[in-house]
Amino acid sequence: MRPVGEGDSLEGAGAALPAMGKTTCCYCGVGCGIVISKDPKGRVQVEGDKDHPVNKGMLCSKGMNLHYTVMDQSDRLLYPEMRYSRNQPRQRVSWDIALERTAAVFKTIIDKYGPDAVAFYASGQCLTEEYYVVNKLMKGFIGSNNIDTNSRLCMSSAVMGYKMSLGEDSVPVSYDDIELCDVIFVAGANPAWCHPILWRRVEAAREKNPNLKIIVSDPRKTQTCSIANVHLQLNPGTDITLHHAIGRCLIETDQVSFDFITDHTNGFDAYRKIVFERTMEEAAAICGVEVNAIRQAAGFIGNAKGFITMWTMGLNQSVVGVNKNLSLINLNLITGQIGKPGAGPFSLTGQPNAMGGREVGGLSNFYLHTGIWQVKQTGMK
Repeated sequence: MRPVGEGDSLEGAGAALPAMGKTTCCYCGVGCGIVISKDPKGRVQVEGDKDHPVNKGMLCSKGMNLHYTVMDQSDRLLYPEMRYSRNQPRQRVSWDIALERTAAVFKTIIDKYGPDAVAFYASGQCLTEEYYVVNKLMKGFIGSNNIDTNSRLCMSSAVMGYKMSLGEDSVPVSYDDIELCDVIFVAGANPAWCHPILWRRVEAAREKNPNLKIIVSDPRKTQTCSIANVHLQLNPGTDITLHHAIGRCLIETDQVSFDFITDHTNGFDAYRKIVFERTMEEAAAICGVEVNAIRQAAGFIGNAKGFITMWTMGLNQSVVGVNKNLSLINLNLITGQIGKPGAGPFSLTGQPNAMGGREVGGLSNFYLHTGIWQVKQTGMK
């Protein structure tokens, strides 16, 4: 995927196309701004929004090809279709008929079995306003909690990790922090492919600051590893052991922020006991990496002025995904690398508005009016 620069043309050289409107790319979690235009023949075209703070005019190959999806006439539904019984073929109907039939089916089921007999499953590509309306419909009007989003699958571990450690489901980092940090730890992710515009910002930050250190932990050797100072090619499933080994090394070398720990956290003594249960050598053997590589990574983190952790589905979609999230976030907490420019835990997601949905109650266990749930606080926080 080659990001498109501000001066690049999507369809060859030519004058600027008249803008039809602006929107957001629906593919990954970066949320790039897009300008939609039409060429002289009336065909839809897309280009990066140069004024958008996220991508600043760049698009990856996915965003560059959005217009082909819109123009594809081969297998898209262009109008509502409905079958009146299971054995009949679909028929084209008007929007009014389709909506009335949908409402009638919902009403029949609810009248017979109650509100909990129906459910909505929403997408992380919905606008926050759309999320709010569907939540209002389901929880406020129909009277059921049966609504969930993509956050239930792809982001649930990060949601709980943030709630249990920070008390709030909110990422305490912005894209602008990338240019302000000097150490980035990428755990179980390949943003060079999966979040290419975000990674282009990391590459640009490295070009401006050659001292920016990049640590990658991943069983695979990915394109993200190509610019890493340290690649911790750990055995699958040993992320927590690795994070604890790094934590132990930071404590041993007195590279933790005791002022921050004392003033802003609870549970450090329990954390210290856990990370000292294994020696560095034992942890390295379990992870399948060299002790010196772990110590080098810990040294970069301990000496950082601004330290960002990045992770995605390699940690989240796991039977112990919450604990993996907590073990990584704890590295930011024990070093005091949070709540200041260029520092903090930065989870990457798969769709551009997963958090927007959660902020207006887009999960079955979120309240609509606040988007907050109650969880048992455990571990460091």
